[in-house]
Amino acid sequence: MMHNESTAIIEKDGEWYVGYAAEIPGANGQGRSKQECLDSLSSAIELIFEDRREDALRGLPPEADPGVVTVG
Repeated sequence: MMHNESTAIIEKDGEWYVGYAAEIPGANGQGRSKQECLDSLSSAIELIFEDRREDALRGLPPEADPGVVTVG
């Protein structure tokens, strides 16, 4: 599993914490505590990456050689 970090912007909105990942458009989370918000945001990022990976691999030509690149 790849390990990478992103900037989490967390704000208090009434009784909720809401957050987003600055470098990953569309990655949002929320929770009643900061940790719950971070967990929600982490799950959202995982789903976005899985979806983007599936989209990228769909329809690859047979001669393509998909591999793994590690960042950090």
